[in-house]
Amino acid sequence: MLTVASSFTKCGEEENRILVDAHSDGIMASRWTDGPRIRSGSLKTQQEPCADCPQELPRWMRLYFYGTHGVTLDVLLSSVLRYRDPKLVGFSSPYLCVTHSLTHLALEKIYSQKSCFRGWPVVFHLLFYPSVYIGLQVLVGNALAEQQLAQVSWTQLAIHYVLALYFTRVFHRGLSRLRYYPHLHHGGPGGPLPGAARFVFFGMHGFLDEVLFTSAFNLVEKRERGLSGHTSLWSFVMYGSCGLVVEKLYLYLRFSRRWSAWRRLPVYVCVIYTWELCWGLLLRQFHACSWDYSHYPHNFMGLITLLYLPGWVCLSLYQDVLSNVLLRIRCVSRDEDINGQKRLL
Repeated sequence: MLTVASSFTKCGEEENRILVDAHSDGIMASRWTDGPRIRSGSLKTQQEPCADCPQELPRWMRLYFYGTHGVTLDVLLSSVLRYRDPKLVGFSSPYLCVTHSLTHLALEKIYSQKSCFRGWPVVFHLLFYPSVYIGLQVLVGNALAEQQLAQVSWTQLAIHYVLALYFTRVFHRGLSRLRYYPHLHHGGPGGPLPGAARFVFFGMHGFLDEVLFTSAFNLVEKRERGLSGHTSLWSFVMYGSCGLVVEKLYLYLRFSRRWSAWRRLPVYVCVIYTWELCWGLLLRQFHACSWDYSHYPHNFMGLITLLYLPGWVCLSLYQDVLSNVLLRIRCVSRDEDINGQKRLL
């Protein structure tokens, strides 16, 4: 009996040894196939960023787009009320810019819930999203109003409803097709944004620049704490076209001529002053010029002045930053996902 028991014990030990060896062999095989495993306390391994891997637009970039787009709508709607004035002056403020950024970031979350209405897209686009949009706009308007409650007219409600349809059918859909390549330089996969899209971006950015400048000027000179700024609809065309020209110069001087930023800067400033002078002369023929520098020192015909030279220098350097950002943005087709793969329909 002891002999039989010892034999069974030896067989059991041999079986356990075989199982342990097979288990260790499996682990070694998995390590060979899956690569080395690193414990949590060791060095971290990260994948190298690839210029061919697109990402969604970063949150800071979306906030910037929302702010500039909101300021553009403010200027457009306020200038329409003064359509008889050929200068087409519109108004906005830095407060409204920040409000637009945060509001549309929240509306972005609402738009992402449209998958819950897959069977009823009409309900989402014509009822649910417009209701949330109008309620949020009325709430923000009451918060910014000087009086306790601001009355909303039927005309304002109709305008808000039309804007809600624009956001849900055009703006959010178009913005969701944009992809960002953080490590992409000049060239790369696909092509840059169309010229029309970059023209619109530079025009909206020009609106934001002028609203910020005029609001700061009113704060310093007139002590206006409301930070109300103004610009003209004509500035949209001026900044949009000038931005495209300066962008072409940036691509040529940097990538073809290998000029540094400080060598490119005088060229940018000369182009900007020439552009402002030519547009001023043209708009004066129709009494539509919204600026007059006659009371400033070192001005020429009241259309340009050296007093604004530091501002144009800063904007010229910032233009290079904007051009670099736009060169890293690509627009994908509607049937592609974030990784550039075709969707399974």
